[in-house]
Amino acid sequence: MDDHSKHIQFFTGSLIEIQRLQLDLDANQIPSLVKNNFQSGLRSGFYGGSPSLVELFIYEEDLEKARPVLEKFKKAINL
Repeated sequence: MDDHSKHIQFFTGSLIEIQRLQLDLDANQIPSLVKNNFQSGLRSGFYGGSPSLVELFIYEEDLEKARPVLEKFKKAINL
């Protein structure tokens, strides 16, 4: 990864789902970034977003490596 690496949205779900998927990605040395508008709004004193819609982003160049991790995760949670 370099300074020009681009994040792409990889999965949207509940915070619990995102945290579990993040553990699986970490185990495969795939860095990720979580965007939680609901929690960010609460911390800022605003209400907005949905607590059940948390976004997980990965680097675009990690997409092929991350796809099998996502498929295994989806099977485990019956998606």
